[in-house]
Amino acid sequence: TMTIDGGNRVVDVHVRSGVFSSDTIFDYSTGYVATRLFSRNACFIMKLDKNRFPELERLGRVAFERQTMRTVYSPDNVWVEFQSGHSRLGDMEDWLRYGKPIERLCAGLPLYQ
Repeated sequence: TMTIDGGNRVVDVHVRSGVFSSDTIFDYSTGYVATRLFSRNACFIMKLDKNRFPELERLGRVAFERQTMRTVYSPDNVWVEFQSGHSRLGDMEDWLRYGKPIERLCAGLPLYQ
């Protein structure tokens, strides 16, 4: 499911698929994306690349276009691969940078950037 909060410029995506379940926050206000993978009990955070992600105003339209929803290989889909690295717990400086929605999603979990 996808929830778009245009006022706060935040998109919340929930994927419920057993061991592959995840929650993702796209915070267009801060420019960060965070994904919480439940199987790994960790959060992965990256800078939102404006050249690869659709603008918030366009995202709602893209989400409901039947053609986009039918194919995994749509040019509107973005695939990200995270490399193994060192994790750390977020501190106050991180949460100021990432914003409250990402803090609520990832607080207390190892962060991978």
